[in-house]
Amino acid sequence: MASYQLARVPRITVGAGARQGLADLASGLVPAGAAVLLAADPGLEALGLVAEAADTLRRGGFTVVTFTDIKSDPTLAQADAAADLARSVGATLLVALGGGSALDLGKAVAAVAGAEAPAARYALCAAPLPVARLKTIVLPTTSGTGSETTRTAILSGTDGAKLWFWGEELKPDEVVLDPELTVSLPAGLTAATGLDALVHAVEAATNRNANPANDAHAHEAIRLVAGHLETAVRTPGDLAAREALQRAAALAGIAIDNAGTAIAHTIGHALASLRPIHHGRAVGVAMLASLPWVVEGSPDAFARCAAAMGAEASPQGFIAAYRALMQRAGLAPTLGPAFDGVTPEALAAQMARPENMPMVRSTRREAGDAELLGLARATLAA
Repeated sequence: MASYQLARVPRITVGAGARQGLADLASGLVPAGAAVLLAADPGLEALGLVAEAADTLRRGGFTVVTFTDIKSDPTLAQADAAADLARSVGATLLVALGGGSALDLGKAVAAVAGAEAPAARYALCAAPLPVARLKTIVLPTTSGTGSETTRTAILSGTDGAKLWFWGEELKPDEVVLDPELTVSLPAGLTAATGLDALVHAVEAATNRNANPANDAHAHEAIRLVAGHLETAVRTPGDLAAREALQRAAALAGIAIDNAGTAIAHTIGHALASLRPIHHGRAVGVAMLASLPWVVEGSPDAFARCAAAMGAEASPQGFIAAYRALMQRAGLAPTLGPAFDGVTPEALAAQMARPENMPMVRSTRREAGDAELLGLARATLAA
């Protein structure tokens, strides 16, 4: 049997109110009085969460500068602006507060701010990440991307293409999972982000890089999403369900950190490069459309995923359980009119771009041009 490795997992603090210990965590990473860059989702300002985090750090004796120019699918330009701000104040700690976009941008900034080169220099591993980095604490406010536990970040180029950053330098030092931070998330986003976590876990457990030890993370994430997503959507104040989804996202992040994703993410990233769409919804629809094709490459692995969902342990059992969960969570199985006019050929061309090919190659079924076109047709016709 081939050998495999499991990557380092950051220290994770879990529980309602855990964010109140932010200053103590910071004190364990940088000296008292250090400058901190707080990179936060601008949508959290109205909820008072950005000011709360900044005040907590200031009471701990830190100097805090806030950066909130972050949009969904953050850009290289935003990362460069935040890195310039970090350099100008001499920040040695970065705190990222928000969903996957804020966490990805924060991680990228922490990794590149120690040098002067723009972020684009390091995209797609074109150059090694700088040795010097800022210490990093992340507080996710959604339960989907798993960015809190991965050594990857995704930024958008000027043409909208998703550009990957890889490296141990991107992995946070501390993770805070406080379910109270996710209570205000609308039902639709709760559903979409939860499905994102599920797709992460399923692809990590069924692609070419899967291994038994990592499957333990993936299958537990699948079990948690299947058991708690509907409750979190319908009863947003249920902290037990919210915490379960946070743990699922973090575990699924660990799973993809070790094994990566596969064809549903190829399609999802390609869709987002063509039209605006939430990542969780994109990969959720993409997985449903691609399942009849992809399960043939690893039927036993999909059967184990079905069992983790509490369904009949077979590929068809998984497909049925996945479709039913989407329906119960209120997620449409189609892309809708936003993608009217997008041709299968255009989508397939985006799927075949270099930044998406690692996910194509990790899929257990071989996918050449004809297969990519077929999958593009199935996704757009869903």
